[in-house]
Amino acid sequence: MIPSFTEEAFGLIRAIPQGRVATYGGIAAMAGSPRGARQVVRILHACSEKENLPWWRVVNRAGRIALKPGYGYEEQRDLLEAEGVEFSATDRIDLSRFGWKG
Repeated sequence: MIPSFTEEAFGLIRAIPQGRVATYGGIAAMAGSPRGARQVVRILHACSEKENLPWWRVVNRAGRIALKPGYGYEEQRDLLEAEGVEFSATDRIDLSRFGWKG
């Protein structure tokens, strides 16, 4: 049986190594839907806790945390920094250094 997009995304998100990040669009493309970045966002929002997904390791294509301050931004940044991910003065993650492409 062919795994669904959601199952593929779960596996990819779980595979992101500690200290690395992937983008929503990158996960979508690797899961077979190059235009499915918003679906990855929905999957993370709905399933991160019950599926034990490392949601904090997924960022937007600019290397920024998509969550707003006061709505999870600080928690995600703290978790990433605890894993050794560094942020620039403009709150960006260098995807060439910390990016993961499976």
